[in-house]
Amino acid sequence: MQHKLWYFVFSAMIIIPGTFSLITRGLSLSIDFTGGSLMEVSLQNSPTQTDLDEKIKAPFDKEKVTVTSVNRTGDNTFLIRSKPIDNETHKRVLTLIEQQFGTTEEKRFESVGPTVGNELTRKAIISVIMATFAIVVYISYSFRKIPKPYSSWRFGMSAVIALLHDVLVVVGIFSILGNWSVEIDALFVTALLTIIGFSVHDTIVVFDRIRENLSKMERASFESVVNESVIQTFVRSLNTSVTVLLALLAILLFGGETIRWFVLALFIGIASGTYSSIFNAAPILVVWEQLANKHRER
Repeated sequence: MQHKLWYFVFSAMIIIPGTFSLITRGLSLSIDFTGGSLMEVSLQNSPTQTDLDEKIKAPFDKEKVTVTSVNRTGDNTFLIRSKPIDNETHKRVLTLIEQQFGTTEEKRFESVGPTVGNELTRKAIISVIMATFAIVVYISYSFRKIPKPYSSWRFGMSAVIALLHDVLVVVGIFSILGNWSVEIDALFVTALLTIIGFSVHDTIVVFDRIRENLSKMERASFESVVNESVIQTFVRSLNTSVTVLLALLAILLFGGETIRWFVLALFIGIASGTYSSIFNAAPILVVWEQLANKHRER
């Protein structure tokens, strides 16, 4: 705990670039949130970017549909995003693409209306807020019997502050990755909620040991109790997280393209959650208690 300020500085160094990117350019949202259509096609030949921009957009222009982007996802595989199109228009466009490039294999087609996208955005925000609020209430209630003058609400709020650290790390990194056409989709929201649960799960293990040691180490300072508790749970937290990270790394390296960014979000979030549970949540609790002591002494 004597190095707690350095842990905060390290966290700030990770969060600030991502937060700056989030404020200045925001997130690159997929059609799940903005509405639109997505076609992933595999072409027989490997066209240049100029050919793609001209020949792929031509069929859409003929159908009076706006193409927002064309990105390469493999050797001869491309992802085309456009304004929403119905099935009939989709079939005509696919036929026109085949006339332009020869044999064309469609790997997937998705279409989401803007109303559905707005509804999903609203529900995603509400779900994250509700999960965070429920966590504060649950932890505060579970730790209600800790010795006085310590407050169970401080335990709950410290866990949520550490949780927000993990969310900011993941969201900030994905905002930066948006410069390389990495988009946020519905799976990303699932990853965030999973990260929130994992982060708090690890934090509660540390906090529970603090609660036990507060009764056993009555004459020790709060900082000493927290320090001893973190040391006792350090190896357990590390072992649990490393096994999860190894499994995620295997999926990241050998899994499919469709879940790559979902797995990356989980990998970053769980690594951050492990760090924040040990090096952010507990130190925040110590700093908060020190400030409360100074206030009581006045």
